[in-house]
Amino acid sequence: MTTQQRVIRDVDEREARETAEAARETAWVRPSFAKQLYLGDFDLSLIHPHPRAAVDDAVRGEEFLGKLKAYCETLDGLLIERESRVPDEYLQGFAELGVFGIKIPVEYGGLGLTMAYYGRALMMIGSVHPSLGALVSAHQSIGVPEPVKMFGTDEQKQRFLPRCAEGAITAFLLTEPDVGSDPARMASTATPTEDGTAYLLDGVKLWTTNGVIAELVVVMARVPEHDGQRGGISAFVVEADSPGITVENRNAFMGLHGLENGVTRFHQVRVPAENRLGREGEGLKIALTTLNTGRLSIPALCAAAGKWCLKIAREWSAERVQWGRPVGKHGAVAEKISFIAATTFGLEAVLELSAQLADAGSKDIRIEAALAKLWSSEMGWRIADELVQIRGGRGYETADSLAARGERAVPAEQILRDLRINRIFEGSTEIMHLLIAREAVDAHLAAAGDLASADADLRAKAKAAVNASGFYAKWLPKLAVGKGTVPTSYAEFGPLANHLRYVERASRKLARQTFYGMSRWQAKLEYRQGFLGRIVDIGAELFAMAAACSRAEMLRTDDPAGGDTAYELAGVFCEQARLRVDHLFDQLWANTDDSDRRLADSVLDGNYTWLEDGVIDPSEGTGPWIATWQPGESKGANQARRYR
Repeated sequence: MTTQQRVIRDVDEREARETAEAARETAWVRPSFAKQLYLGDFDLSLIHPHPRAAVDDAVRGEEFLGKLKAYCETLDGLLIERESRVPDEYLQGFAELGVFGIKIPVEYGGLGLTMAYYGRALMMIGSVHPSLGALVSAHQSIGVPEPVKMFGTDEQKQRFLPRCAEGAITAFLLTEPDVGSDPARMASTATPTEDGTAYLLDGVKLWTTNGVIAELVVVMARVPEHDGQRGGISAFVVEADSPGITVENRNAFMGLHGLENGVTRFHQVRVPAENRLGREGEGLKIALTTLNTGRLSIPALCAAAGKWCLKIAREWSAERVQWGRPVGKHGAVAEKISFIAATTFGLEAVLELSAQLADAGSKDIRIEAALAKLWSSEMGWRIADELVQIRGGRGYETADSLAARGERAVPAEQILRDLRINRIFEGSTEIMHLLIAREAVDAHLAAAGDLASADADLRAKAKAAVNASGFYAKWLPKLAVGKGTVPTSYAEFGPLANHLRYVERASRKLARQTFYGMSRWQAKLEYRQGFLGRIVDIGAELFAMAAACSRAEMLRTDDPAGGDTAYELAGVFCEQARLRVDHLFDQLWANTDDSDRRLADSVLDGNYTWLEDGVIDPSEGTGPWIATWQPGESKGANQARRYR
C-alpha cells in the first residue's frame, strides 16, 4: 500500500450493525441507576446517600492534589497556546509527581488513586491548558495503562505498567482515515507470521492523540482468518520506535493547540504475539470497555472549564459598568451568570457521582459514564459560549492581543475553541445518542424479539407479539403511579424534594414514551434518530438533576452552616433542567424530523446546488479529498525535530 493508496473495506449495513452488536457487553450483573431510570424505575437508593471515598484513599488523594496544585501554579498555559506545544520540562515535572501513573496500582509503580481523585486531578491539570488534560487523559484513560490493567496478563502488567507510571507516554489508535465510528470497515491488518510468534501490522491510523510523542501505543487491527481461527479486530501493545512505523503528520486543530496528534502509518511492523491483549477478535470489546470509564475524563475537563468560566464571568460582570450599573446587574447578563453557576454545580455533581460509583464497583456505570460524557460536553460548550457573550468584544479577542494593549490576558475565545472537541472526542454526540439509546431500549428490544427485527417473517412477528404482550402487561401498570405523586416523598431533601418527585414522574413518563415509540415504529425505531436522541437527552437531564440533589444533600450534611449555598445551586439547576426536559418531551412528537429527512435526501441528490452559487470554495483545487498524505518523516526524525 503506497502513501497515495489505502484499502477501504466495503461492508453492508447488516455487517456493520452485527460487528457493533457483537462488541456490546450484554449482561447486566450489577444494578444500574441510569438503566432503571430509562425503564421508569427511579431508585434513588442506588445513588443516595452519595458514595464517598474511603478514608485512606481520601488522605492520599488530597495529599497528591496539594502537590499537584503547587506545581500547576508554576505552569504557563498561555505559553502552550502561543507555541502550540507542551514544553518538555512540564512533562518531566508531571512524571516526577506521578501524574502518568495516577490510576496505576501501587504494586506497578503507580499512585493507585481512585477515579474520583483522578477526575479532580484532571480538572486541575486541564485548567492550566486543556491540551495538558487531553494529553494525560489520552495516556491514562484510554492509552496503554487502562486496557493493560483491565485485560493484560500478569506478565504484560509487569512489563508495561511500571514504564507508563514512570512517564512513558502512551496513545490509543483506533480511528482510520476512512473509518470513524464504524469499526466493521477497519482496514488495518495484523497478519500472523508463519511460526505464530508475531504479527505483521499494516495500516494507517488517524487522529492519534499523543501518537507523535508516544513510547507505547495500543493499536486495533483486523487479524485475518488463519489456522482454523476466526481472527477479527484485535488489540496490540506496540513499541512506538518499532521499524516500519512512520508519523506522517502532526495535525493542527481549531483548539487544543498543544495536542500531539498525528497520522501514523504501519508497514510490516513486527509485533510479538505476547503483546496481544486478550484473544483474537476481542479488540473492539476491549476498546469499548476501556472507553466506559475513559469517557469520565471528558466531564472532568468540562467541569474545570465551567469553574474557570464562572470565575471570569463573576469578576468581569461585577467590575464592568454599563448604563450606571455593573453588567451583572442587568437581567440579560444575570440570566447567563445564573446558568453558568448552576450548570457548573451540575457538571461537578455528575462527575463526582459517576466517578464515585466507578470506584465503589458495585454498580454498572456504562450508561452513567456515557451520559456524563454526552451531557457534560454539550453543557460545557454552552457555558463557554455564554462567557464569550458576557465578555463581548473582549471575549472574542485573544489573550495575547488583550495583553499587548495592557488588559488582563483572559483566554475566553480559547476555551470556546478548546471545548468544542469534547462534543466529538471519544464518541460524538450523535454516536453517543445511538449507543445510549441502544442500551436504554434494550429491555424493549428483548421483549419485542422478532417484532424489532426487519428480517423476521410474519409468523415470527406474530409469535413475538404474544411474548411482548406478556412483558408489557406486567410492566406498563407500574408506570401509572409512583412516589413522585406523593407530596411527602423525599421529604429529607427539603426544598429539593419537589425536584426529585419531578424526576420520578418524568422517568415513568419517559418509559411510556419509549414504549409508544417502540409500538409505533417497531423495527424501524433505530432509524428514528431524532426521537431516540431526545429520549437519551431527557434521561441525561434527569440523571444530572438526581446527581445535583444527592451532592447538595451530602454537602449540607458535611457542612450544615454552608450547605444552603449548595441547595440553592442545586435548586436553580433543577429549575433550569426541568424547562429543558419539558421542551424535549414536547419535541418527541411535535418536530420536523420527517421534513428534515426529506430535505436532506433532496440536498444529497443534488437538487439544491443552485443554492450554493455566489460563493468561492477555498478548498477547491487543494488536491484530492481522499488520500492526501504525502511521505513524511520517520518517528525518530519527528521526535528529533520536536526536541532539538
